[in-house]
Amino acid sequence: MMRILLIETAGVEGSLALADTEASPTVVAREVLPGRTSSERLVPAVRRLLEELGWRLRDLTAVVVVHGPGSFTGVRVGVSAAKGLSEAGGVGLIAVSRLALLSAAVEGAGTVSAVLDAGRGEFYFGEYVGRQCVREALMSEAGVREAVGPGVVAVCEAKPGEILAGLDIRMVREPRAEDALAIALERITAGNFDDAALLDANYLRRTDAEIFAKTGGKSGAEKR
Repeated sequence: MMRILLIETAGVEGSLALADTEASPTVVAREVLPGRTSSERLVPAVRRLLEELGWRLRDLTAVVVVHGPGSFTGVRVGVSAAKGLSEAGGVGLIAVSRLALLSAAVEGAGTVSAVLDAGRGEFYFGEYVGRQCVREALMSEAGVREAVGPGVVAVCEAKPGEILAGLDIRMVREPRAEDALAIALERITAGNFDDAALLDANYLRRTDAEIFAKTGGKSGAEKR
């Protein structure tokens, strides 16, 4: 039996979910945190959902958090809460990329590029084959178009879809906390947990080519 708490606060709305692998359906509780209210509502909502099910923190198999990219404030709130709850309950911690959830929402495609609006004419870009990450980076429109090639592009926002017109755009809904469950179960089974002391928000940075083009200087290593 595995009991899992899932947290997503990187998008327009935050969400929580509790899952029990012995229940049907597996997701046994969920809650939406409207607007930008995650910082005030997140931990109280977790406590309430656990109490309603009669669960304790130490009963959990893992705390799973979508650690970005997305809203800087929302990501920080979610990651901080997840680390605190993991430590308080003495349970494992798993961080999942929001781009991974976007790519997973497109069924039947081999390679999927996931794109989120990063503002200021830039985009968060992730390339995935199945559930395996090839790369993630912050890119310009030109960088995304060059990176995508003929592949499918998953978006959950109108702006990237409009700006990247001409590519094979697949509009999917914004990721929710429960969408991270499948990836989390694979990670738990493999014993692949994150170190809470080392875990940070997934803000991403520019690729080597983007840095070089903007600065004309030497580039660093691309974030993978």
